[in-house]
Amino acid sequence: MRDIAIFLIVAAGIPFILRNPVVGIGFWVWLSLMNPHRAAWGFAYSFPFALVVAVATIIGLFITHESRQLKGGAAAWVLLAFMAWMGITTLFALEPERAAEMLERVIKILFVTLLALYTLYKRDHVRWLMLIIVFSVGFYGIKGGLFTLLTSGENRVWGPPDTFITDNNALALAVIMTIPLLAYFYIMATKRWMRAALLVWIALCAVSVLGSYSRGGLLAIIAMSGFLWLKAKSKVWLGLVVIVFAVGFYSFMPAAWEERMTTIGSYQSDESAQGRMSTWTMLTNLALDRPVVGGGFEPYTDEVFRRYLPEYVGTHAAHSIYFQVLGEHGFVGLGLFLLFWLLTWRLSRRIIKHTKDDVESKWAYWLAKMVQVSLVGYFVGGTFLNLAYWDMPYFLMIALAVTWHVVRSQSADLSAQPQQVGLRRRSPLVS
Repeated sequence: MRDIAIFLIVAAGIPFILRNPVVGIGFWVWLSLMNPHRAAWGFAYSFPFALVVAVATIIGLFITHESRQLKGGAAAWVLLAFMAWMGITTLFALEPERAAEMLERVIKILFVTLLALYTLYKRDHVRWLMLIIVFSVGFYGIKGGLFTLLTSGENRVWGPPDTFITDNNALALAVIMTIPLLAYFYIMATKRWMRAALLVWIALCAVSVLGSYSRGGLLAIIAMSGFLWLKAKSKVWLGLVVIVFAVGFYSFMPAAWEERMTTIGSYQSDESAQGRMSTWTMLTNLALDRPVVGGGFEPYTDEVFRRYLPEYVGTHAAHSIYFQVLGEHGFVGLGLFLLFWLLTWRLSRRIIKHTKDDVESKWAYWLAKMVQVSLVGYFVGGTFLNLAYWDMPYFLMIALAVTWHVVRSQSADLSAQPQQVGLRRRSPLVS
């Protein structure tokens, strides 16, 4: 029944996608982040829904002939260069078959990112993009939070199977990144019931993160909470809420949770932590031996480990977005990866600076601030996870790029109507 329902939903959306490619981007984001087909047990489980949606979106772009342009500026061009560099490193990959398979998967994700940067151009597009992101990942926050409460935290929270966020640690990071986006909608909400519902949603997401037993998730949520506190309007109120929640949750969770979290300080004796550090050493040795092209995608085999870290027995995934890119694409690839995120961060700062004194643009001001908080969670939590090519951070970059496009267009319109400049005034929401 689930298979049929998902198939009908996507099939019903195709005519709308052909008429309006923006709908196709929304479907892609939903399928990529929520992975509803992974909740089915029949033909829908492995059906290429995302590919069908992408093809329909491209056809829709040709049919509509609407005037569009690529957004994102330098960040978009660096992303394009990063994609091209991945193709080059795959030609020299240590594991050609594994690398080619992963390249196909990653290029699809980044190609649709560029497609979205070309297709989306309105404020409403940004709003719907953010809503779909929040709903898609926030669903697992609600589900995981309720599961943790109902089981008294005795069992770990896991993500949908065969996805980027299957692992408990990856799901924790995904939910962490969703919390500041929920906070954005809380700030923008005007109805009391909506604010109350968003607060409950945020609380359940936080419970889900802690209920995942993810040590990296704990570090990420601490870092994100600290940065969120710096961005908040009511720092005292938010600080008290965080303290009360932390104390209450610590008292609620079983001893097994506390025991696992305390291993953060004793990583020398933790087998998992040592495996990660050994893999980071292997990937560094690999990058030093092949500094330009690295080892290509997926070099985590017995042969590669024996060559670059003979003393380590077995294999282990990178468990770090930084060492993952370094080992797979060399120092050039890591440089492009870091430059892309640096330019994305710069884009968010431009939006904040440009809109801080404009009441009409408070939506863009707070969106940029909360996306910054979300990205901090990614940069910290990603230190311990294989999520360098995961969709969600790139979707947030899209939101920033389109927002900047809208803000600049509005400024151009105001410049053409100087008599309206006097309407701009400082927003009381600015912290």
